[in-house]
Amino acid sequence: MTQTVVITGASAGIGRATARLYAGRGADVVLIARGRAGLESAAEEVAALGGRPLVQVADMADPEQVDAAATAATELFGPLDVWINCAFSTVFAPFEEITPEEYRRATEVTYLGFVNGTRAALKRMLPLDRGTIVQVGSALGERSVPLQSVYCGAKHAINGFTSSLRTELRHRGSNVHVTIAQLPAVNTPQFSWVSSRLPRHPQPVPPIYQPEVAARGIAHAADHPHRKQYYVGATTLATVWANRMAPALLDRYLARTGFRSQQTDRLPPSGESNLFEPADGTRGTDHGAHGVFDDISHRRSLEAALARHPAAVASVLAVGVAAAATAGLAKRHATAARRGPLALVRR
Repeated sequence: MTQTVVITGASAGIGRATARLYAGRGADVVLIARGRAGLESAAEEVAALGGRPLVQVADMADPEQVDAAATAATELFGPLDVWINCAFSTVFAPFEEITPEEYRRATEVTYLGFVNGTRAALKRMLPLDRGTIVQVGSALGERSVPLQSVYCGAKHAINGFTSSLRTELRHRGSNVHVTIAQLPAVNTPQFSWVSSRLPRHPQPVPPIYQPEVAARGIAHAADHPHRKQYYVGATTLATVWANRMAPALLDRYLARTGFRSQQTDRLPPSGESNLFEPADGTRGTDHGAHGVFDDISHRRSLEAALARHPAAVASVLAVGVAAAATAGLAKRHATAARRGPLALVRR
C-alpha cells in the first residue's frame, strides 16, 4: 500500500534526500519547509522518481502553520503513516556572541519545531491508533561540542522530550510509535547558509557522510519503530560510548580540537544566513541535498548497513561461531589421535 510520509525541512539536505528515498518507493510525500524554491525542486524530483508530492510552505516554529500543513496533507492523501521531523536552524559562534533573539529563534525552529510537528502528527495518528514519528537526532544530542551550544541544546532537549512522550504512549497502550535516528556529521548545505561568526567557513567534524546515508537510516527507523533509537554511522556510536565512558577526557579533547575541526581553511560564506529568512525563498536558489564537501564525504556506512540487517549479521556470526567450534573440535581430535587411543577418554 502507498505510504503517506510527511517530511519537515524537506527543501534541502537530509530532508531532501529522505524525500527522494520515499519517492522511489512510490510514496505520497508531503514536503514542508520555509523555502519555496527548494520545495518546488524537491516536488519535481519526487514526481520524477514515482512519488506524489505536496508542497507546504510553513515555518516549523509556528504551530498554526504546522497544523495547517498537516490538515492539507490528510485532505489530499488521507491518514498519515510516517511523520519525520528534520527541520532546524542554528548559529555557529561562541555562546557569548549569540544574541538572545538568535538563540530564541534557533531554539524555536530546532526544538519547538519538533514539538510542533509531533503535536500535529499525534493529533491525526492517535484517533486512528496508528502511525510512526521519527525524530532526526544527532550524536551532538548526546555529546555537545564547542561553537554549537544552540544546536546541541536543542538536540538534547529533543531526546528528553521524546523519551517522555514514548513513556506516555506506552502507558496508554497506543500503537503510535516514536523513535529517533541519531545521525553523524553530514554533508548538507547548512554549512554554507548557516548564521556564523567564525573566522573561517564552518564544516561538520570529519568523518562526513552524504545525506543519502542519513536518509537510509531514517527510513529504516521508520520501518522498524519499536526501538527507542538508532545510531547511524560508526562515529555516532563511538561518540556516544566515548562520552559515557570518559566524558571528562572528551571535554579536554574537544576544548583543544573542537574549534579548529569545525572550520575549513576557506573564508566564511558571504551570503545571507537562513536563521530568520529562508536561503531559498521565492526568488532564492535551490540548494539541493548536498553541501560543498562532496570530495571528502562517505557514500556508505558499514555500521549503518549492518544495523539495517541484524538477522543477516546474526546468521553470519552464527556460522562463524559454528565454524570456529568445528575447527576447535577437529584440532582436539587430531591432537588426541597423536597421543594415543586413551587420550580422549582421559580428557
